Amino acid sequence: MIAKHSVAHVSADIHETVEDAVCDILCVHHEVIDKYAKQLITLDRANSLAELFKTLGDPTRIRIMDALAKSEFCVCDLAELLGLSQSATSHQLRVLRNNDLVKYRREGKMVYYSMHDSHVSELYRQGLEHIDEG
Repeated sequence: MIAKHSVAHVSADIHETVEDAVCDILCVHHEVIDKYAKQLITLDRANSLAELFKTLGDPTRIRIMDALAKSEFCVCDLAELLGLSQSATSHQLRVLRNNDLVKYRREGKMVYYSMHDSHVSELYRQGLEHIDEG
């Protein structure tokens, strides 16, 4: 029989694997559950947020977001900057637009894209800060 580590010993054990990072006993703290049960995100909102992050889960779309974080671009210039066809660029912009991450404006025969709003810019900036922390 394998002995369980004490809580103090487990937290100090540098050899603990991710799989080991669970409670050794089942002990539900009902006062905590009761306090937060009504505050938990709804399934609809969780699905919407997951869809947002799924949209951002594509490297090409991230590169588009990076460019648009720096400046507004017409589709032609954005395609050239990223080394993509206009068709591929337009497709990715449509996905981003459908998820309210980018917006566009038409000026004559040209279409210019930019970040949808400051929330999107902040989300992108904070994501970069997070990965740069290492």
